[in-house]
Amino acid sequence: MTQKLPRTKSVARAAKTALRTDDAARKKSLDSFQNLPQNFGVGANNPMTTATYGFNPITRNRTLLEWAYRGSWMAGAVIDSIADDMTREGIELKGDVDAEDQEALEQAATSMGIWNAINDGVKWSRLYGGAIVVMLIDGQDPSTPLRLQTIRKGQFRGLLTLDRWQCEPSLNDLVTELGPFMGLPKFYTVTANAPAMSMMKIHYSRVIRMEGIRLPYWQRVMENMWGISVLERMYDRMVAFDSATTGAAQLVYKAYIRTYKVENMRELVAAGGDALAGFVKYVEMMKQFQGPEGITLMDSKDEFEGVSHTAFSGLADILGSFSEQVSASAEIPLVRLFGQSPKGFSTGETDMRNYYDKVHQKQKKELHVGVNLIYHVMAISEGVNLHKSVSTKFKPLWQMSAKEKAEIASSVTSAVTSAEGTGLIDKPTALRELKRSAEETGVWGSITDKIITDAENEPPPLPEDGVTAGPGAPAAGATGTAKATAKATAVAGKAAGPSKPESSDPGNAGDE
Repeated sequence: MTQKLPRTKSVARAAKTALRTDDAARKKSLDSFQNLPQNFGVGANNPMTTATYGFNPITRNRTLLEWAYRGSWMAGAVIDSIADDMTREGIELKGDVDAEDQEALEQAATSMGIWNAINDGVKWSRLYGGAIVVMLIDGQDPSTPLRLQTIRKGQFRGLLTLDRWQCEPSLNDLVTELGPFMGLPKFYTVTANAPAMSMMKIHYSRVIRMEGIRLPYWQRVMENMWGISVLERMYDRMVAFDSATTGAAQLVYKAYIRTYKVENMRELVAAGGDALAGFVKYVEMMKQFQGPEGITLMDSKDEFEGVSHTAFSGLADILGSFSEQVSASAEIPLVRLFGQSPKGFSTGETDMRNYYDKVHQKQKKELHVGVNLIYHVMAISEGVNLHKSVSTKFKPLWQMSAKEKAEIASSVTSAVTSAEGTGLIDKPTALRELKRSAEETGVWGSITDKIITDAENEPPPLPEDGVTAGPGAPAAGATGTAKATAKATAVAGKAAGPSKPESSDPGNAGDE
């Protein structure tokens, strides 16, 4: 089923007409609360009535965005922090995958710089409002749809990142097939000044599309189907913070105001010559000897006054308020953006957990589908038999120490083997529970679905007296439970490694 979409240029004209209509309607709108005699509420005679929101599309000013990224540490931190955290830990494969195959794919991803390219894609989409990451498959026409069955071993060569200014979307040729890409550009033409693939046409199925901040439809049309830079929304807060900090720095040079009143000053300046030169020399001498242990010499009719201004009073609170507004607008906590220690009774752990939850949400929303496709393409190219049911899962940003992992692994192993030994669960169920715990502890990850299936097909063992086990009898593998538990606990502790903390950074708990 296909659907004919409207031409983008006509939609853009309709969007501008709707914008003018919305402006007229907004000027006539009134707030729900008003007190006209007291000039309260929107619509009354007060400054709130004239307040509105302007149109400041700095996303279209590429040079300004690049200057901000290069020259402002704050802009650089806002762009880089979330991109680095989204790609910091990588992924793990979820499903029936051999440990050797997963290790081979991770080595291939490292050698091809997969995560570096994805990191660049996230950064430039946040800075410019759009970017694509292109899968480079040798020997295939990039303008044709991607089909996994046509990929041969060694054809996948990595990724290429292009920002929105290095590729042009096909605005009049959109995806019409039903699905998540419907209404998006079908092709991307690489510009002549791009670092590679100049003037090539790329099919949408071969790219991972990122939009920065996604816009509603009419605004997206005005931006050539891209989003906007994350700096556009917080631009006014950045300017306010930089203005406040720069002004505070300049106040250090003007912490006091000194006034020297001289009789007939105007006539002295107007006359000029030796009289004015002598006066300037006298003032310079006064400045030289003025100080805590100096003395100010002046004529008996002259007046000197030194006043210290109070601009520093409350300045720290103002700067703190501005930094909080910047942090909130960037969706990055103060402890991550500014490196500030938490105030009061807070340890910052809750802030970082909430932040990492947002990062995890962005990972699933913006990267999960594309990363999953990349790993399947890479598996085919590397000769790894990766079943289509296998999916990728982002590793949690919250990292437990090796000691914590060992303690949890030992506790889970003891509980599972004890339940199996008492007949509460059978051997296949015990294996499934141990395999499930591997996502958190890193132990028992080598248990495959084949091992579990083989355990299910094992005949029930005969009890020691030779009588066939019946209902209520101990489950298979119950004999020697204590010995099995001790052995499993020792293996779990050994596999977890020494009790050395991996990271002190908190974060989200994972995809589940």
